[in-house]
Amino acid sequence: MAVINKIWPMTTFVVILSWPVMLFSQALASGPEESKGFCYVDGLAERLRCGYVSVAEDPGKPNGRKIDVHYVVIPAVKPIYENEALLAIAGGPGQSAIDNAALFNSTFSKVRETRDILLIDQRGTGRSNLLSCPEDTALSPLMVDERAFNVLAETKKCLDALNADVAMYNSTIALNDFEAVRQALGYKKLHLYGISYGSRMAQLYMRHYGDSLATVTLDGVVPMQIPVIAVGLSVDRALAGLLKDCAEDVGCADKFPNLTVTLDSINSQLENQPIVVNTFHPVTGDPTEFFLTRDKLLSILRLSMYSTTTRSLLPLAIHHASLGNYQALLGLYSLMMEGIDLAAGMHNSVVCAEDIQRVNSTLLGEISASYMADTLYQALIKACSVWPSHATNPEFSNPISSAVPTLLLSGELDPATPPDWGTMAMKKMTNAVHFIAPYATHGVASQSCGNELIAQLIDTANIQTLNNDCLDEDQSTGFYLNGSSAQMLPNNLLKEGSL
Repeated sequence: MAVINKIWPMTTFVVILSWPVMLFSQALASGPEESKGFCYVDGLAERLRCGYVSVAEDPGKPNGRKIDVHYVVIPAVKPIYENEALLAIAGGPGQSAIDNAALFNSTFSKVRETRDILLIDQRGTGRSNLLSCPEDTALSPLMVDERAFNVLAETKKCLDALNADVAMYNSTIALNDFEAVRQALGYKKLHLYGISYGSRMAQLYMRHYGDSLATVTLDGVVPMQIPVIAVGLSVDRALAGLLKDCAEDVGCADKFPNLTVTLDSINSQLENQPIVVNTFHPVTGDPTEFFLTRDKLLSILRLSMYSTTTRSLLPLAIHHASLGNYQALLGLYSLMMEGIDLAAGMHNSVVCAEDIQRVNSTLLGEISASYMADTLYQALIKACSVWPSHATNPEFSNPISSAVPTLLLSGELDPATPPDWGTMAMKKMTNAVHFIAPYATHGVASQSCGNELIAQLIDTANIQTLNNDCLDEDQSTGFYLNGSSAQMLPNNLLKEGSL
């Protein structure tokens, strides 16, 4: 629920429903420089259209305080459909869409041939009255001790630093901002793409402004019926899948036998006593210390599973750690230290209003049986006890009824939003299809031919013509079997005994 590793420890306080971790660093920007309605963003050399729409912070007080909701338009190469645009909605909750402009542009290059790509910084994120918390830079992320973190005190400190009515930064109110931007720009129809938490925003758009939509794609789907807190349970599923894949892979099983037992042993050791490792800083190379706790280890495992590349390194990293060599884990951790910026205040406003009160007795029982899920839940309970919010009404949890042509994409290896969530979301969608990418993690469009399927849907508005065979043609990413080679070994070759 914060800028990871800068303020609040990620395993105890952050629900991450956003783009794959390894892709963030290329798309972060300090902010567009506005000049006569044009701007530049990090990762894109061309000048873009940009601006903002001023809206009431509190919709119930239209003459009260105003906030500016910023947008960027990546223009179509050939603007054949001037009255349409693809609105790409970021995840989080708390992620900036504009900061990921380069990634959206790359992923949807085919869509952009004929249609604009519209990016909006949701209220509380990026440039739209950012709700960020004070950063504590006194301690290196390598030495953070999650056990000493006082969630309640830090949440109050964050509240005191924000100049905003934070209860007004939930998804439903933000949705009205999106529609206000659409109207201001004159688009008659939008094609929606929502990734992770963004898929919730897209579903709300379907519910409240369906007439404004031409097509919808939900990628890494969070169904309305599920509070995002359940993501902790999805991590357990993904980790079990990783261990199973290694056990069934000839090379991985031979090199790293009994990996489940090995990981359990490391977890037990860290639960009893964290480890302080003398090592080298992963960025500067200077001698330093690495304070490894159980929470930090689980955060490394969790975020590494967002990418197929880092996922393939985990058996090797776990094995090395069992031998007392933590450099591989440190390397994976370093990839995340500056990788994901989430607006902590906006994240709190969403989760405290829309999710925490929806944890029923059944889900609570499942959460209590999971270390990861329970750690997250207990921290959120404390934070939401002081965070101002208005609990959403019971109808919020109803599945979306819609006839808008809708494509749902899930990654079989997804550590956040499992495929059965996609099936649940489409329960009352009468014009929808759900495709599962067998070798993808989180964010199918950026890892596979999913982006081509989206382009086809936008061109035809017909789900019947979509064919998911290309998703099955992708190859499984094998596991790294040693630290000296950058070559990944394909599972199919290992099983055939070719290597």
